[in-house]
Amino acid sequence: MSSNDTEEFVPGRKLLIRIVEDGHNFELDCDESTAVEEVQRFLESVSGIQVNDQLLFCQEMRLEAKQTLSAYKLPTDGREVFVYNRARMLSDSPPPPMERIDIPEISEPPFPSSNQDPHPLDDATDPALKALPSYDRQFRYHYQRGHAILKCTMLKFKDCERLLGEQKVQERALEAAKASMDHYYRRLYEMCMDFMKCYSQQHRYHSDLLANVGRDIERLRSCKLHPALQTQHRKCLLDFVKEENLRKLADNCNSSHKQFEAKIMQFKQMFNELKRRVEDLYTSKVSVATKDLELMIKDHQRYLNEQESIKQSLSKDVNTVKKLVDDCLSCQLSASLRPHDAVSALGPMYDVHDKHHLPKMQACDQLILKLLNFCVDKKNEMNFFVHNCMQNIAYVQFMIRDVRLQFPAFKEAMTRQDEHFKDLKLLRGIGPAYRACLAEVVRRKASMKLYMGMAGQLAERLATKREIEVRRREEFLKAQNAFIPRDIFASMGLFDTPNQCDVNIAPSDVNLLDIDIADVDRYAPEYLVGIPTKGGKHKTQKGSTSMSNDGLNSAEAEGNTVEPSEKRDSDDFLEGCESVEIAGTSKIEVENAKLKAELASAIAMICSFSPEIEYESLDDSKQDSVLKNVAEKTAEALHLKDEYGKHLQSMLRTKQMQCLSYEKRIQELEQRLSDQYMQGQKLPGGKDASEFGHSSVKVDDCKSEISGDGEAHMPYISSEPMDELSCTSALLDAKPEQFQQQLSKARGVDESMADSSGMLNPQLDSSMLEPHRHELEAGDKVEKEEKMQGQLGLPLTTSTTAEITLATAVEQDSASNVGGNLVLELQNLLADKSNQCSETETKLQAALEEVDNLKRELEINHKLLDESQLNCAHLENCLHEAREEAHTHLCAADRRASEYSALRASAVKMRSLFERLRSCITATGGVANFADSLRALALSLANSVTDSEDDFTAEFRTCIRVLAEKVAFLSRHRAELLDSCSRAEVAHKRLTKELEEKKELVSSLYSKHQLEKQANKEKITFGRFELHEIAAFVINSAGHYEAINRNCSNYYLSAESVALFTEHLPNIPSYIIGQIVHIERKTVRTPPVRPEHGIDQVDHLSPDTGTHRLALGSASSSNPYGLSIGCEYFIVTVAMLPDTNIHSSPPS
Repeated sequence: MSSNDTEEFVPGRKLLIRIVEDGHNFELDCDESTAVEEVQRFLESVSGIQVNDQLLFCQEMRLEAKQTLSAYKLPTDGREVFVYNRARMLSDSPPPPMERIDIPEISEPPFPSSNQDPHPLDDATDPALKALPSYDRQFRYHYQRGHAILKCTMLKFKDCERLLGEQKVQERALEAAKASMDHYYRRLYEMCMDFMKCYSQQHRYHSDLLANVGRDIERLRSCKLHPALQTQHRKCLLDFVKEENLRKLADNCNSSHKQFEAKIMQFKQMFNELKRRVEDLYTSKVSVATKDLELMIKDHQRYLNEQESIKQSLSKDVNTVKKLVDDCLSCQLSASLRPHDAVSALGPMYDVHDKHHLPKMQACDQLILKLLNFCVDKKNEMNFFVHNCMQNIAYVQFMIRDVRLQFPAFKEAMTRQDEHFKDLKLLRGIGPAYRACLAEVVRRKASMKLYMGMAGQLAERLATKREIEVRRREEFLKAQNAFIPRDIFASMGLFDTPNQCDVNIAPSDVNLLDIDIADVDRYAPEYLVGIPTKGGKHKTQKGSTSMSNDGLNSAEAEGNTVEPSEKRDSDDFLEGCESVEIAGTSKIEVENAKLKAELASAIAMICSFSPEIEYESLDDSKQDSVLKNVAEKTAEALHLKDEYGKHLQSMLRTKQMQCLSYEKRIQELEQRLSDQYMQGQKLPGGKDASEFGHSSVKVDDCKSEISGDGEAHMPYISSEPMDELSCTSALLDAKPEQFQQQLSKARGVDESMADSSGMLNPQLDSSMLEPHRHELEAGDKVEKEEKMQGQLGLPLTTSTTAEITLATAVEQDSASNVGGNLVLELQNLLADKSNQCSETETKLQAALEEVDNLKRELEINHKLLDESQLNCAHLENCLHEAREEAHTHLCAADRRASEYSALRASAVKMRSLFERLRSCITATGGVANFADSLRALALSLANSVTDSEDDFTAEFRTCIRVLAEKVAFLSRHRAELLDSCSRAEVAHKRLTKELEEKKELVSSLYSKHQLEKQANKEKITFGRFELHEIAAFVINSAGHYEAINRNCSNYYLSAESVALFTEHLPNIPSYIIGQIVHIERKTVRTPPVRPEHGIDQVDHLSPDTGTHRLALGSASSSNPYGLSIGCEYFIVTVAMLPDTNIHSSPPS
């Protein structure tokens, strides 16, 4: 133990020990240095449990015999030690013995008799006085018997409390044992759930491998290698493994799989049996809980209290009768209480003792006895319950140990299963690996192109920065040159310029296969991967683009973390390529390269997924979050798709309008060329040079008109090169400089068209494209180009014909020798025309070459358009699947919304009903108004019955109706009760008045009777004085009142009686007449007091109660009346007579 624990540990003086099997408790005086072995020996001596069978636990800690109590912070107040008997936990151990309790018997006191307990009044002549001692003995007997019953009942009640305490101990011990068992069971349960989860995944994966071995072999056989990878021994993917060993290996794996599955089923049965036993232990309870028994015992406490009150009543009655007896012995009874009256008062008290008090105490004792028998039965039941529970707990703990010992073996078996299925896993992984390699080749090629573009862009940016820095330096030198000499600038080094930055990339990835993204599906089809699509609905093969998208979604749903750093790096690299412009390529090619890299990366990532991912399950919380994220992303994708679709439609309409305008202009230019050709054919061959020149001038004007028209439309066609292509034939006869200028403009327009086409998003919607229309337009363009070439060839043909005609004319004119000068002119003109034709042919060849270049660029654009269509198809597939999934989620959301609406409507209706009920309850007007409100509510609900109401409304209406009926009944009953109470109050007042009248009548009659009785008895006695007789006393010379008696003198009135008669008189009366209530006999003796010799018996009722009095004949200590020694005298106590006139002596 640490020092802190030692400081906090405050040892007690006694160790509380609880025996579990019977609940007995022991306290051992010990200290913290006492060894646990000594405690065990003490328990063996007091409980009989052998030391080897003892299991000592304190707060889930087992006490070892070799340790001391201080190791467990014992003894400490509030901590108890439970002792379990190991022998009782065995399955064949005998049941515990029955609980035996010695029920105490009531010790009856001896019946009173006058012989055993004589009393002075037993010999009295008056029957009333003689009955007083008998009542005294009977009351003391009743008290002693009641005390015995109470003592016996208290012992039984203590036994009940002891049995309850033992049952509580056993209950706490069982809870401690169950808690310990539950701790180990929970750990085992978690281990078992983890193991079964791993086994389920492995079992499903291995079952799929065994079921699809033939399919995997056929897939690998049908997939041929790339021609560059094929060798003499490797033609397909199946050649990577040995096919002859696969079938035998599959059979071995199948037998091992079935054997392991059978073992797992046995393990499941064993664990289910363990789980059932544990659940039975949790649900097992005794018939009566200790709390209920404790409440019963507390309820029976009132019987003890009742016996205590009866005992106090008996004690009070004993004291009362004892006082009466003592008063009779001392002759001190008052005038109003005579022996007959005392006896008549004691009779009902005796009847109460005999008929109520003692039988009630015996009945309470019997009830406590029944409680004790019930506690004994429940204690025996608890003993058997604890015995069975401890046996079951011991067996469950044995099963827990057995199951825990099997886990390492099963885990090792799972590892061996993985080793057996290693070759089958290799067979399954060949296809995805090959597809991933091909995708990686495509990705590297696209990434290298983007990488080089980024390098060029970086060089351009650095060059731009350098030019800015150079210009800034030059401006600085120009501004400061007027103030600082140049040599100072040179000394300060301000004439230096920044060096050029050359970005050179060494050639890499030169050995990659010459394949594109489309070749991935060609040489490694999608079915090689074997991962189902996300929805599980499409069983047919899809394109690689669809597979890549589904793979990304599935990876996102599964929370896959395969190579996160590489994925982030690739994303960052591709994001940096968004604005890359590579020399010789357009932006759409850059975008296609980026999309290729992304698609290839996605395909490689899907192929790199472990096949076990398919068989993993998501938790409910993860599934909800994944579904929520998918729904949000789907909604966002649908929104973006709709927006982009609208944008593409607007762009398509714009392009269609431009194409229509281009077609119209091409037709106009063709018509002009045709008209010009026809005009050239109509020119006669014999016209003079002036006409021919005039026609040529017209042609030139026409050409200039055409050229001017083309220039007029240049602002409109600045983004499209088609007008320049159409106007080439019309500009052939123009000047060479103008022709070259138009060609340069055409190239510029072509570049601007390429830029504008590159700005378009390559992911076009395939639904907006019409491939057949493009084919027709391409065919029309080819025909138009051929027609244009024919028309461009016409001027050459026309010039040749004109040359032949002119040559013939010259020959004829030379022969005739007519117009020699004209012939020379014609020859010169012919030479000029020939030169012009040669120039025209040269220009035509250049134009044809330009047309060929445009064709090649058009083919390139067609290829880019095809790739864009593929991307659009990919996007359409993604959007279609997203739309389907969004529709599914929308349906689910609508269903939940309808359910929520129904629940909300039901809640609103329920709230309205409860509001109406609350208004009825809180309405003012009393109970009658409340009943009327409930009745009205019930009628309203009954009248508002509809066919579409739910069960709750009907049940609520029924409850309100029943409640209204019951409240109406209670209201009527209350009114009847109030009426009855009012009538009862009136009757009570009337009876009270009659009773008072009767009381007054009885009082008057009783007074009259007393007066009559007094008149009969009021005769002054002058002879022998007896009690209750009337005596007359006169005052003597000494001032004492002396009785008038013929037979005996020396009867004096007591000082108390004198004070009674004279306390309200101003003067001393001359005589006193009163009724004798007590006579005390005394003798005049000498002053020394002799020993007392007539002491009466002492009557002890209880240890703390009792009285003792002096008997008659006790000597007086003085001689107040002046009598001689030895003379007897009597002190008489009298009571005042009613209506007695006291005559006072006249004043002296």
